[in-house]
Amino acid sequence: MLISSNSRRSYTHASQGAGAHYPHSPRSADFLPLRISPSFPPGAFWLICFCLCTALASTATDVVTYHNDIARTGQNLDETILTTGNVNSSSFGKLFSFSVDGKIDAEPLYLSNVSIAGKGTHNVIYTVTENDSVYAFDADTGAPLWQVSALGSGESPSDDHGCGQISPQIGIPETPVIDRASGPNGTIYVVAMSKNSSSAYFQRIHALDITTGAEEFGGPVVIEARYPGTGDNSHNGYVIFDPGQYAERQGLLLLNHVIYTAWTSHCDARPYTGWLIGYSESTLKRTNVLDVTPNGSEGAIWQSGAGIASDGKNLYFLDANGTFDTTLTKRGFPSKGDYGNGFLKVSTRNHKLRVADYFNMFNTVQESDNDEDLGSGGALVLPPMKDATGKLRYLAIGAGKDSNIYIVNRYNMGKFNPNNDNAIYQEIDGVLGGGEWATSAYFNGNIYYGPVGNNLLQFAFSNAKLSTSPQSKSAASFTYPGSTPSVSANGSSNGIVWTIEHSDPSVLHAYDATNLANELYNSNQAGQRDQFGVASHFGTPMIVNGKVYVGTNSGVAAFGLLGSKLSQSTTAGQRAQGKSVRGF
Repeated sequence: MLISSNSRRSYTHASQGAGAHYPHSPRSADFLPLRISPSFPPGAFWLICFCLCTALASTATDVVTYHNDIARTGQNLDETILTTGNVNSSSFGKLFSFSVDGKIDAEPLYLSNVSIAGKGTHNVIYTVTENDSVYAFDADTGAPLWQVSALGSGESPSDDHGCGQISPQIGIPETPVIDRASGPNGTIYVVAMSKNSSSAYFQRIHALDITTGAEEFGGPVVIEARYPGTGDNSHNGYVIFDPGQYAERQGLLLLNHVIYTAWTSHCDARPYTGWLIGYSESTLKRTNVLDVTPNGSEGAIWQSGAGIASDGKNLYFLDANGTFDTTLTKRGFPSKGDYGNGFLKVSTRNHKLRVADYFNMFNTVQESDNDEDLGSGGALVLPPMKDATGKLRYLAIGAGKDSNIYIVNRYNMGKFNPNNDNAIYQEIDGVLGGGEWATSAYFNGNIYYGPVGNNLLQFAFSNAKLSTSPQSKSAASFTYPGSTPSVSANGSSNGIVWTIEHSDPSVLHAYDATNLANELYNSNQAGQRDQFGVASHFGTPMIVNGKVYVGTNSGVAAFGLLGSKLSQSTTAGQRAQGKSVRGF
């Protein structure tokens, strides 16, 4: 293993997109070898690696990927401004909002200290809309910095294909990903859907300069793929990717210089299968392709917007209802390579994608047939933890529509047994009390879930096993689609769990991370003062540098300590003129 003499830069190299990249990072660094003694325990080595990555991510001031890091923990451990003592309706509330030209379904992203020609240095919020626009705003005032359209000449955003999941139009549904070390100034990567006057549909990957929005690396590039198989939309022995049949809903993953895209359908409207497609971040050339249902149908990857998780080498995600081959090979894998409704581990070794391991429930076919699959939830890679014998365990966690929590051993996930689920590391049946159309957050040995129709729930790990009942829960319950929590903390102290109640108007909640019965704040407590409209369908709050940002159907709302800045609002007309407004 190599550790850089500049720890920030080494983390950028080790796990692209795994947390934050930093201002003024050197383009190259002197690397120092880390020599491991033969007597050094291997488990301790990997624990140090994970802790190093977590520490570097938590000390960053940037949020460059969905849910803060590639493990998708949702935790920002470097929040020194917001505390359990000052987050209350007397001192905390909505500071400003800024308007955009369409719905925001993505989580906002954040970069600190970005130098923009002619406009100085800013902390910047980046957001995208279903009208195919990409925006950069000043994160502290809401002043617009730039806006670009991802549409080609004569094009418009896609229609919703008669499906209300992303509606009334489909442009940029996914959370982008940013690499500050890419290109001359740093790059934000987005996937945009559009159509032309002849109703031909396009999916394109864009690489945009973070300071101007200008296209880089010869982009955009049209997304095209084929994969060996005889499943839905196959021709001459290959399944063909049809851009009109898909949307890129899950948050983009940047891993080892490859942008990973994954694809969902429009309300299960066939033909479709389960695509993973990778692109080089420096050339935008396609690097690898995998179809997880190549000889069957369905098996979309969407996760209610949650990004595919990674341990730095492999990809982890929950696949939606689709074909699963119950006939297995001698090694226990589906005989035709169809993994619908599975908890999947995909290897990226040698720039090739292959399913390295998986888990499917004993009743996986029945669940798929009943549309009670895993695919509505997201996976989270847990930090190494010791069991009761002192053995290190490397785990991942996920939940879907069946109200169960599934915890897999990342080195032996359990595969498939038609009689029972005994081979999985831990399964807790029915504990969520409702389906999961969201993903969890991790903090300080705890997991937080916001299932449909239930309270926000806190579970705790002890000896690498999760509690079989909640340790605490919120008073508020969450209607469809439930809620994805995020966590802010200063190391292990002042932990706050933030989540959105998807009502009309929506409500931002803040809870003490040690006891969810202790609600610190919600946006209804001060009457109309903190109302922010309707949050994104699967909206995820993003917390950084003393502020909380929430995407909505018309813009982004920013919350923080009152009195620290005057409340701001940016209108559509002022946005187009590039002017900021001080005060409402």
